[in-house]
Amino acid sequence: MQDSERLRKNIEKQARRTEQAEKDRPTVLAQTVFLGTLALLFVLPVVGGVYLGSWLDGLREGYSYRWTMSLLVTGVFIGAMNVYLYIQRH
Repeated sequence: MQDSERLRKNIEKQARRTEQAEKDRPTVLAQTVFLGTLALLFVLPVVGGVYLGSWLDGLREGYSYRWTMSLLVTGVFIGAMNVYLYIQRH
């Protein structure tokens, strides 16, 4: 009798765990928002760096892309760090 009671309690415990896991499972919308946030965290520093670099290159006479390329690489680095830190926190 005691073994059957223990088995019933274990089964009920597992059923509650399964139900809770189903409730905690992220929805498609939550996953989309998460991926969109990651994309913005990466893309915004890159686009900002390219835009600023292009503007700085336009201030000098002649054709130059030094600032654009430098700030593009910096933007990629900053964006990658943003994504890494965000994933670490969540």
